[in-house]
Amino acid sequence: MSDAQKRELWDRWKAGESISQIARALDKPPGSVFTVLKSNGGYVPLLRRRRPGTLSFADREEISRGLARGESMRSIARSLGRPASTVSREIARNKGITRYRAIDAEDRSWDRARRPKPCLLARNPALRQLVAEKLAQDWSPEQIAGYLAKTYRPGSGMRVSHETIYKSLFIQARGVLAKELTKHLRSGRPTRRNIHNTVTGQWRSQIKDAIPISQRPPEADDRAIPGHWEGDLLLGRGLTQVATLVERTTRFTVLVQLDGRDMHTVTKGLAATMTRLPEQIRKTLTWDRGMELAGHKELAATTGAARR
Repeated sequence: MSDAQKRELWDRWKAGESISQIARALDKPPGSVFTVLKSNGGYVPLLRRRRPGTLSFADREEISRGLARGESMRSIARSLGRPASTVSREIARNKGITRYRAIDAEDRSWDRARRPKPCLLARNPALRQLVAEKLAQDWSPEQIAGYLAKTYRPGSGMRVSHETIYKSLFIQARGVLAKELTKHLRSGRPTRRNIHNTVTGQWRSQIKDAIPISQRPPEADDRAIPGHWEGDLLLGRGLTQVATLVERTTRFTVLVQLDGRDMHTVTKGLAATMTRLPEQIRKTLTWDRGMELAGHKELAATTGAARR
């Protein structure tokens, strides 16, 4: 996603939209939206702003073009209305005159501007150990925060809010609390949910006329007769994906390369592959509730295999 799309994603998440709503608005897979959300534990990152007086991306473009034209640093500085020392330091810290590139210098400037401050749990090993022990005993962050408030006096350094505990669990980049401790949270969520986020009353993606697995023929369950398949969608790096089809009796496996994971692409790819199989072994196809096969009726009409 572009930076603008990520910003819109976070704005929509902050406003209380669900992952499904955000995915439809951005025309992105829900899994991609979830990946971005999980990268920061579901916490909306602060909007980063450039400090007044610093070089802008346009300034860096002018420096890059001036160097390409063979201009001196003083000449470039005059055109920008900046001291020559500012231009000289900018070039020196970004690979020098021959290798200076505006976009690379811009990225480096944002990275250098980061001033991460260690959180309370990172600064206090005793408090961190106590919190970890309570979490391992299935205490909730709210219970831990309340216990500390009652047990330790103000100013002792042994108090922490429940929100700090949640952040230290969900934002693993902090390196404070072990990821395994999230398994002890009662909600079971992999990210912190926005208090405004609710799916009540929202339209949710549904598979029309879905057939429950309980209606699958008994012969498919006991694997006595070939022709009953189980399928799944496997996701790789980036936006790569492949569908797998496994025949339940013989364990014969077919891999279907797909150019996308949307409903139309998956349905078309499976239909093209399954129609090349003998008709007598195309009885049923069992799939999970993934929306990638919401077009199961079209697939069944094309291949003759009933979807379960």
